[in-house]
Amino acid sequence: MANAAHSHTGHDSHGSVKSYAIGFILSVILTIIPFGLVMYPSLPKAMTLWIVLAFAVIQVLVHLVYFLHLDRSAAQRNNVIAFIFAALVIVLLVGLSLWIMFSIHSVMMAH
Repeated sequence: MANAAHSHTGHDSHGSVKSYAIGFILSVILTIIPFGLVMYPSLPKAMTLWIVLAFAVIQVLVHLVYFLHLDRSAAQRNNVIAFIFAALVIVLLVGLSLWIMFSIHSVMMAH
């Protein structure tokens, strides 16, 4: 019964301490760098914004891989597809809502 926590592929269903530690360290680094760039500005604001956004996306990916254990394995395929679909719906909802609001604003200001 020692293998009861293992899936049929031989991998743990939960991450190891090493995996969580790597995820935690990466998360801290991905938080400290943008925080430092904002608190001690040395780059143009637009570049700082893009760097912060890039680090945010990378941090989401780190959380998905190291804490939620989403990967390319067959066992996680449905979870990955569901996550991608939900992300697409959110991007479309937010993006199209912003597009509508900006369009309405520009039409209202033109008259």
